[in-house]
Amino acid sequence: MEMKHGNLSINSDNIFPIIKKWMYSDHDIFVRELISNACDAITKLKKLDGAGEYTLPEGYKPRIDVIVDDKEKTLKFIDNGIGMTADEVEEYITQIAFSGATEFLEKYKDKTDQDQIIGHFGLGFYSAFMVADQVNIDTLSFQEGAKPVHWECDGSTEYDMGEGDRTQTGTEITLYLNEDCYEFSNVYRVREVLEKYCSFMPVEIYLSRHAEEPETEIIDEKDLREDDQVIERIHTDAKTEEKENDKGEKETVEVSPARDEVKIRKRPELVNDIHPLWAKHPNECTEEEYKEFYRKVFLDYKEPLFWIHLNMDYPFNLKGILYFPRINTEYDSIEGTIKLYNNQVFIADNIKEVIPEYLMLLKGVIDCPDLPLNVSRSALQNDGFVKKISDYISKKVADKLSGMCKTDRENYEKYWDDINPFIKFGCIKDAKFSEKMMDYVLYKNIDDKYLTLEDCVKENQKPEEKAEEEKPAEDAQEKKEESEKEKVTIYYVTDPVQQSQYINMFRSQKMDAVILRHNIDTAFITHVERVKENVKFQRIDADLTEDLKEDGADLEEEKKALESLFRKALNNEKLEVRVENLKDEKVSAMVTLSEESRRMEEMMKMYGMGGMDASAFGGQQTLVLNAKHPLVQYIYSHQDGEKVTMFCKQLYDLAMISHKPLSPEEMTAFIARSNEIMMELTK
Repeated sequence: MEMKHGNLSINSDNIFPIIKKWMYSDHDIFVRELISNACDAITKLKKLDGAGEYTLPEGYKPRIDVIVDDKEKTLKFIDNGIGMTADEVEEYITQIAFSGATEFLEKYKDKTDQDQIIGHFGLGFYSAFMVADQVNIDTLSFQEGAKPVHWECDGSTEYDMGEGDRTQTGTEITLYLNEDCYEFSNVYRVREVLEKYCSFMPVEIYLSRHAEEPETEIIDEKDLREDDQVIERIHTDAKTEEKENDKGEKETVEVSPARDEVKIRKRPELVNDIHPLWAKHPNECTEEEYKEFYRKVFLDYKEPLFWIHLNMDYPFNLKGILYFPRINTEYDSIEGTIKLYNNQVFIADNIKEVIPEYLMLLKGVIDCPDLPLNVSRSALQNDGFVKKISDYISKKVADKLSGMCKTDRENYEKYWDDINPFIKFGCIKDAKFSEKMMDYVLYKNIDDKYLTLEDCVKENQKPEEKAEEEKPAEDAQEKKEESEKEKVTIYYVTDPVQQSQYINMFRSQKMDAVILRHNIDTAFITHVERVKENVKFQRIDADLTEDLKEDGADLEEEKKALESLFRKALNNEKLEVRVENLKDEKVSAMVTLSEESRRMEEMMKMYGMGGMDASAFGGQQTLVLNAKHPLVQYIYSHQDGEKVTMFCKQLYDLAMISHKPLSPEEMTAFIARSNEIMMELTK
């Protein structure tokens, strides 16, 4: 073949600088592109064999070799796939197939950060020029009588092509790295990139290092393979020792046998698993395999709670495994990783157009060959097909969870504390998911019993309401109107220790409350109230329920006197004070804050306005004093006593402690005052 010098068929001289600039933030992507091309070449050759148009050589093993040369600063990608003729090199490499480079450059010149373009326009091979000053191709086509081809280009729009010297069908691409990218002549850096993009590609990928001083390893001679390069043969004689036997006689015993070993050039390292777990049928996978895959892919040594294996062929092809990770405390970062693949080729992490947002809290892999290898976010946002994938994944998760609640309630309850943030976030974010899951959301009560919303409603209904509900419905419309008027209040606790006084009061009256301590719960109960109109949530200390008070006595006079006394002692003229006869005589005082004000506070914290309290929005904490308690009675009957101001402050702080933490200044004053009161008792 005559050496040919030509120009690449591009309408612009500056395509290569643009490629380099474009992809610089993700410039290791060239490895994925070149390996993907090599995989395609092998797949095509196997298809030709399957179609009877070509016969694979006996003992053919598809493989891709990546060879790093840290001295020459080169990187080679070698495959034993279909190869190319000179005409095919001309067609696929020198004529870059997209409609008009000028329009292309114009269209994308302002989007350097937004879209990945390598691959979109047949530019996969040219990603090599992101890191190389020169790229050579040596290739031999599978076609009978084909001649080897050598092609080289130095990153300008000119190239040279002539006859090569390759003897095996396939392609070898050599990258002469530019100075800025010498990192890719380091075998550890290249392994890192291969593991990132190619861990599960469907063809075996071997990584090796070419060096003047070859790396070696010692193996047993019986494990020697034909392709091993032997450097030295090592024979070790058997070792013997003289030992006493059971009869007390001395005899020579062999303690280690003779060994024949071979020092060989270090074998190329296999860097990928061509049969990832998600590609298998769920029935073929063991529990230990699922756990091992999780550890390997996510480097998380806390065992996952459970997983969902997705396996779908119609109406689109999708496989994957979603893991529900274990969260040790509510303070653990809930940040998952969903890895997206196309035919076992890694695309990206956490693409929210494909994965429902709330499932980003999970860890998992999704493989969908129907997705483009190079994901353009703007294209995905408007893709109805992508929305169907997202909906399918969401449905499968809801089916798995609701099914578990129905058929394996014991385990579902066991997992609940860990998985509830995922489920609640899903309900808030996805109306369909919420509709499917609302009846399977659990609420743990103060006795550690798990209830559904329906259970909670029944537990919190008044006896007369329950009786009314059991009557036959004479008028459906009338019943509906009644239920809309009368909402059932579900009481909740956010901190069982802090709010223990209120819990004890509830228990004494055989009342129930549920524990909602995660930071997502405020938003979640607002969501529940929106979709379940017969329910409202109220924190246990939001108001004094009628069940905790005794009817009867007029306490207006006591209220006026005590309100004036406490306002003066606490130097707070706006302090709201109520005086009640509480059924629990041990409670002297408590603080309540309306549910609306608390939720406003929580919302402000969420938006970074945590320094503002409820009073800034018209919310008011109320001090409730128990008229039956001796301490309150003492303050009322000794209004002019010298210690009354101190007692008022102490009583208020005690009530606040069971409501929320004191500020550092308030706590300092409280401790000093407590010491002072104890000193009084010693006099």
